[in-house]
Amino acid sequence: MSLHVLQHPFAAHIMTHLRDKSTKPATFRTLAYQVGLLLAIEATRNLATKEKVIETPLEPHTGQVLARPLVVVPILRAGLGMMQPFLDLFPDVSVGYVGLERDHETAVARSYYCKLPPLAGTRVLVVDPMLATGGSAAQAITVVKGAGAREVSFVCIVSSPEGVETVHAEHPDVPIFTAAHDRELNNSKYILPGLGDFGDRLYGT
Repeated sequence: MSLHVLQHPFAAHIMTHLRDKSTKPATFRTLAYQVGLLLAIEATRNLATKEKVIETPLEPHTGQVLARPLVVVPILRAGLGMMQPFLDLFPDVSVGYVGLERDHETAVARSYYCKLPPLAGTRVLVVDPMLATGGSAAQAITVVKGAGAREVSFVCIVSSPEGVETVHAEHPDVPIFTAAHDRELNNSKYILPGLGDFGDRLYGT
């Protein structure tokens, strides 16, 4: 099982405040950006590189540059809250969108939008803050693979054991990067202890 949990004191600090129900949307957005930045760095630690010869002010030098294009695919709408750190770190990144909406009665995701750049030969990062049942994540990964992606990672802020199991059962080749791996889902399929509905807290809805 390829599950990577952030091990950083600042990440733990951020997560405590994200979970706090008294945290206001403006602060919540800042915290989400900060933990997203840590996750973006962790999830791209093993990006392939290639040699490039440059001229420093003093002499020629053979350095390393990224070998393949990077694509980030947020799952709408909450995934948009994780996109900015990737754009700031990788200005040339391409962005795709997969729109999935969870039915609160059945917990099954419904697809309502999909727009993807060319994915062949790229490294794709599918992002969504909450990996709860894993249904939306697995569905989005299936979509990007169907569009030509061969190297895919999933990045979230909070994961559940049930969600991780679902994704790895359907996509055992896809590593998962998370800031916190929580205890379980409740009867309403929300993560415990979790942080509530990420999209509602992010946008104040």
